[in-house]
Amino acid sequence: MNQEIIRCPWGDTKDEAVQEYHDHEWCKLNLDESHLYEMLVLELFQSGLSWSTVLHKRDNFKTAFKNWQISEVAKMTDKDIESLMQNKGIIRNRMKINAAVKNARAFLAIEQKYCSVAKYLQNFVPTPIVHDIASFDDVPASNDLSQKISKQMKKDGFSFVGPVVIYSYLQGIGLINDHLNQCQFKFHG
Repeated sequence: MNQEIIRCPWGDTKDEAVQEYHDHEWCKLNLDESHLYEMLVLELFQSGLSWSTVLHKRDNFKTAFKNWQISEVAKMTDKDIESLMQNKGIIRNRMKINAAVKNARAFLAIEQKYCSVAKYLQNFVPTPIVHDIASFDDVPASNDLSQKISKQMKKDGFSFVGPVVIYSYLQGIGLINDHLNQCQFKFHG
């Protein structure tokens, strides 16, 4: 007898990429530097679009942004940005592409100052926050923490890091766990 799998409503879909992300990545702690950069890029490109759109272009983003090698992205020139504007495999938004490059440079500056972006973020969130979520209506788009981090990241040279993007980012890297209480993936992936 098959036991029904209980997921958060947005992860309970026939879209395998979204389901896989929900089940095995979302709200799972991963503080690897290239993953932190990847997720920030994906979150900023998602702004105003569906997460499904971004996930289906994820491999293309990886190629476009030098396999998430932050130091290589930081070296990208205006010519490289123009080339990305012609890349039909990614979301061709100049402001977002520029932000991804600018954020790679900010990542490197943060790594110099704090040894890692993970340590920088853990100054704000020392241990993952697990919210008691009974309904997806209880999940905020942002909160005081994401506003505080957003404000500091902007001061530290990051771009396209508003409180909503940062809240989603914190979920994506596992510093905030907003799986519904009844979701079987709340603590297991």
